[in-house]
Amino acid sequence: MTETVWLVPHTHWDREWYEPFQRFRLRLVDLMDDVVARAEREPDFRFTMDGQMAAVDDYLEVRPEQTEAVRALVARGQLAIGPWRVLMDEFLCSGETMIRNLEMGWADASRLGAVMPIGYLPDMFGHCAQMPQLLRHVGIEQAVVYRGVPAEVDCHEFWWRSPDGTGIRTEFLVNSYGNAADVFGSGAAAERLAARLATQSRAYAGDFLAMYGTDHAAPLPSLMAEVAELNEVAHGTAGGPHVRVATLTDYLAEPRHPREALRLVDGELRSHARANILPGVLSVRWQLKEAMARTERLLTRYAEPFAALHLRALPAHYLAMAWRRVIDSSCHDSVTGCGVDETAVQVLARLQEGEHAAQAVRDRALTAAEALSPAGSVVVANPLATQRDDVIDLTLPVPGHWSAVGFELPGGRVVPAQEVSRPATELASERVRSADLPRLMHRVHDRELFGLQMRDIEIDEANQRLTFQLADHGDPDFDAIAAEARLRTAAAASGPDAVWDVITADEPRRRLAAVIPAPPLGWTAVRVTELTPAEPTAPEAPASETAPASEGGRHGIRQGERVLDNGLVQVRADDDGTLTVTADGLTLRGVGRLVDGGDPGDSYNYAPPEHDVLVREPTQVSVTALGSEGPVVGALRVDRRYELPVTSDLAGRSDTAESTAVAMHVELRSGEPFVRLRLDWQNVTRDHRLRLHVPTARPAGVSHAQGQLAVVERGRTAEAGPVGEHPLPTFPAERFVDAGGVATLVGRTVEYEIVDADNDSSADGTEIAVTVLRSIGYLSRNVHPYRSEPAGPQLPTPDAQALGPCHLSLAVMPHQGSWAAAQVAEATEAYLHPVVVARGAGAAAGALPSVEGLSLLGSGVELVSLRRRTDADTAVEVRVVNMSGQPTVAVLGSDALPVHEATLVDGLGTVGSQLDVADGRVRVPLRPWEIAAVRLDVGAPLHP
Repeated sequence: MTETVWLVPHTHWDREWYEPFQRFRLRLVDLMDDVVARAEREPDFRFTMDGQMAAVDDYLEVRPEQTEAVRALVARGQLAIGPWRVLMDEFLCSGETMIRNLEMGWADASRLGAVMPIGYLPDMFGHCAQMPQLLRHVGIEQAVVYRGVPAEVDCHEFWWRSPDGTGIRTEFLVNSYGNAADVFGSGAAAERLAARLATQSRAYAGDFLAMYGTDHAAPLPSLMAEVAELNEVAHGTAGGPHVRVATLTDYLAEPRHPREALRLVDGELRSHARANILPGVLSVRWQLKEAMARTERLLTRYAEPFAALHLRALPAHYLAMAWRRVIDSSCHDSVTGCGVDETAVQVLARLQEGEHAAQAVRDRALTAAEALSPAGSVVVANPLATQRDDVIDLTLPVPGHWSAVGFELPGGRVVPAQEVSRPATELASERVRSADLPRLMHRVHDRELFGLQMRDIEIDEANQRLTFQLADHGDPDFDAIAAEARLRTAAAASGPDAVWDVITADEPRRRLAAVIPAPPLGWTAVRVTELTPAEPTAPEAPASETAPASEGGRHGIRQGERVLDNGLVQVRADDDGTLTVTADGLTLRGVGRLVDGGDPGDSYNYAPPEHDVLVREPTQVSVTALGSEGPVVGALRVDRRYELPVTSDLAGRSDTAESTAVAMHVELRSGEPFVRLRLDWQNVTRDHRLRLHVPTARPAGVSHAQGQLAVVERGRTAEAGPVGEHPLPTFPAERFVDAGGVATLVGRTVEYEIVDADNDSSADGTEIAVTVLRSIGYLSRNVHPYRSEPAGPQLPTPDAQALGPCHLSLAVMPHQGSWAAAQVAEATEAYLHPVVVARGAGAAAGALPSVEGLSLLGSGVELVSLRRRTDADTAVEVRVVNMSGQPTVAVLGSDALPVHEATLVDGLGTVGSQLDVADGRVRVPLRPWEIAAVRLDVGAPLHP
């Protein structure tokens, strides 16, 4: 029997969704004005502000005069704020973004008082496996969830455990975060409350949690009076439970079940059994997913580490601004793409701001390297915390008479370069009357022309020919006024009606590719040099069309008309436009097959038409070999044309088709155990789903996907339930998905499904189907074959059709054994984090420098982030994760950058226990899948 009803007034505030941010914000101001006034007027009133500080900050930016009133309510326990900055989607941002989200939200809330110490996750579309550990990483010991909870949970509390063994007491919102939203205001509160208790209280014992609130809703003015009336009746002859108005902090202050009595639930929560998890958001508005992943990587692996190690004046506020843009975009109605078009436009712009800020910090951090490197050299900076060899591909000035070139490394060693192409030196050609010649100098902007610098003008009066000579580094003494005077003289001499040939010419250039060694989190300078006959660069013998890929390490790329072979992987383009890929003793046929089907669903859920038509075969295929074979890179271009129905509805697909050309760039690089693919096409059709298929080497009953600081094992089905959402077994992959002996490495979060092969060559096989594009036209549909109730208002979203240019980059890696044994995670790290290049700007002559940054060693250990918090700080804060199921040790430091002191810190930067340092290195033991943060005194930055 229920003894106490804990009534928690709250709102769930979607910051932007079916209206853009500023339109919702005005309603937020009204709501918060009411909450503050009511709390001041009614001392027993309580309010929980949705676990996210963004709403409070958004309010106080408009109402700064209310800051002290809010602070007073927090102090009295009437208003619960924090701990998040925003309520993010847990599968469409990185684990580090979620940690920074907590860090930022906690700091913002602390400025107003006590922080609600609860991992409040009321409306996320499922929950990632590492969330218990992420919460405990910042000192939070309780979570509250709604969606994704499996059917086995039959109580309002359970013990949720991360892969590393970290557990957290978790409150399950059994009937949503609005299970008491409509109890009050009708004059029949007692009856409505009794009805709720009759149908919902089985999961509770003694106490019942009544969440009074819903999306963008404020408590009724009559709430406290109605509660008093209920309690008066309950304490009288009628009996009944006592209603206590509380915050979530109040309710969760005391556990209701002993730990050993709680059901254990491991890993991610993605069940459809108890609530809709709306998996279609993983694949709509692909541009948002791409921008999020790109900006997160720029911040965590380039801007922050390079600035921490190589900049004395740390742009900390600028980095914080970039992080705020990323975090605010991670909202569960923002990066998901399930809002109106205006919302998506704002989210993309916000992410682009964050990206530009990260680019600026990254480039500034390399200025010291540029200044120390000779002019004409190339600075190669490595974002990995391990020594690596990586490919650079760039166009540089090279004297035309050099027959073969390479790159000189520090110490004098030379590595060969592959000439990919030679751009034309003639940039423009035109015929100009002599009277107009002087005016041509008006095109020059401070010695800049066509993005290059002026070296000189060459005047050939005999042939009436004028040449603008350009270069990367022009003549600093070039005088535009004097040049214009020379042109006036030449024009006068030839007569006003003479016609001159005017040429704009660049210095000779070559597009070069080379494999360059780079130190961990450091940089090295290299420069182009002419190879002598004693330095052979001849490639391997030409590849035959059937030669198998050889065992072994790095050597040249063999290339035929349809074949690439780097000694580790062989690729053949077949007549149907798919690829046959051979590696590690395995052969996959049909890689890159495209399958297009109808999708008259919405931003939340895929929906096939009743009579679907799947387009699997192209109508035209052509294969082109790109460039020539050499020691570094080989590439093919596969062009396919498909006839796709122009639209679809719930009944079927249209009879009218539109031609769609898809270009697939196929690339092998020296030493890489995977083939790189990039798809580019113009989407011209609506309401459809396009998927790329990768066959597995053996039938796959499970998949493993890396994301949010873990690798999660999943079966081929999803748990269903009575709520009415079809349990489609599509899942997210942030970095890679692996199944049946093949890994697909991805550059943005994608949706995938393990499906039965439907081709003759592998009748009993399976394939990884990666959703390349979902093109849809509605935010939500009221009538949906895969969902019994709408997920939002039925509003048109024409931009979500994603018409126009589209692309996706990924890599395919066949392998023997498990993903861990094949080092798929390590390959993904290298694939996602290429070296970055800059141009040397120091003295023209001089030795080539190289600077090593911080080194990280350890089996299965990955760098998550590295930063310095202030200019004055000589310590860096490093977060690592053991991305394996075995215990390991992370070793940080090296002879080049020794560690002086080391202490463990939590996710908020709070200093913990000190670690032993020996020989300039600290060893950090890690449990399987453990996340750890360490503060290291390394004397950063590395440059004055």
